[in-house]
Amino acid sequence: MTVFQTGRYSKYIRPISIVIDLTVITILSFFIFKEHVSNILIFILYQYVSWGLLAFSTHFYDIYRFTTPIEIASKILRQAILFLLVVIAFFPFSTKVVFSQSAIVIFILLLIVLVTIFKFSLFFYLKEYRIITGSNYRNAVIIGFTPEAIRLKNLFETRKDYGYRFLGYFSDKKTGADIIGKLTDLKPFVMDNSVDEIYCSLNEASNNYLKDLIEFADENNKTIKFIPDTKDIFSKNLKIDYYDFFPVLSLKQTMLNEPAIQLLKRSFDIFFSILIIVLVLSWLGPLLAILIKLESKGPVFFTQGRPGMGENEFVCYKFRSMRVNKTTEKEASKNDPRVTTIGRFMRKTSIDELPQFINVLIGDMSVVGPRPHLWSQNKEYGNKVKKYMMRHCVKPGITGLAQVSGFRGEITVERDMINRIKFDVFYIENWSLILDFKIIIQTVINIFKGDKKAY
Repeated sequence: MTVFQTGRYSKYIRPISIVIDLTVITILSFFIFKEHVSNILIFILYQYVSWGLLAFSTHFYDIYRFTTPIEIASKILRQAILFLLVVIAFFPFSTKVVFSQSAIVIFILLLIVLVTIFKFSLFFYLKEYRIITGSNYRNAVIIGFTPEAIRLKNLFETRKDYGYRFLGYFSDKKTGADIIGKLTDLKPFVMDNSVDEIYCSLNEASNNYLKDLIEFADENNKTIKFIPDTKDIFSKNLKIDYYDFFPVLSLKQTMLNEPAIQLLKRSFDIFFSILIIVLVLSWLGPLLAILIKLESKGPVFFTQGRPGMGENEFVCYKFRSMRVNKTTEKEASKNDPRVTTIGRFMRKTSIDELPQFINVLIGDMSVVGPRPHLWSQNKEYGNKVKKYMMRHCVKPGITGLAQVSGFRGEITVERDMINRIKFDVFYIENWSLILDFKIIIQTVINIFKGDKKAY
């Protein structure tokens, strides 16, 4: 029989991570700033306090077994940027230091690299440790036998790296092989089998039972979590507001609705689009213009009205990849006779989209976002595909999560559009700067690798 060890020593992981980070700060400070700071110990103490306050306010060490690598990378980047500002702020207010831009840049870069290495090493080591040894597990039970409860149980069993050992369901409404007892059997089972976490379906238990269960969990140091049965609503983030002392749950808006995030994304769009226009489009554009003109008559650029943010129309720019025709509202298909030879190459490598960086610069588009569809597609699928119109709450992008995930090209069946919209909505609801970088990098890889759906 396999012996499972639960996560009794998980409480040591966070202190170990903190000690590692502070040790890195100490060593780097001694080697990099010893010539710039007269009292290095005061400077290190200042960094300790600052790092701790920032980590507390940004939840830097709130990393769990179900946290995604993208979330961890986002936390590291946010902590590093804020800590950089704190380190810089130390110098103007002290007369016994010498400000050095190069020293600060080297310090922050090395700090980011080392903290990232240590944090991800520990994170992935624990995942492998759980899979290989069967240790560091948490025993879990589920109250209720709903479709969402079944999905959670399947997740526990398939994602061994999460480190959950599912012991069974408790239900008064259903019976079955996996249901090991009624709700009244739960408490003694939890105590006898060292259950760590109790997951409760909201439609299974009464308010009185829930109140009693919460008190039981508090008294016995057990974690209780709730499974929402209306997945379509509660799949989004919830926030709690208090009207005086009255708690009210509401759905959070996407981060892309926050003014600070919009400013950050817009700043990146301007910087990146200028970079591409100056370094790529400035020399590649004239070369492609000559090739386009040599092969077929017509303009170098293809312009078309597309629905943008708020479903407001904007003029979308592309290098012309087709012969001049009167069916521009019909998307390209495989072996489309309208596509020219140079156009086929441009579409395969997506370089026909390069002029859209002009759209980004003037503010009609973003570097990353849902791709702008044809008006004909908007009209056809706007009322047929669930959440289709949600894509118009942000600026359309030159590239997007749906495109790098394999959902680009011709729409042959409605399922193609449904899958595309699912990725667009996921991007909008789960945006992060790290996710944007990941999509851009994957886009570049796809350009060189080629995409079989690009035609």
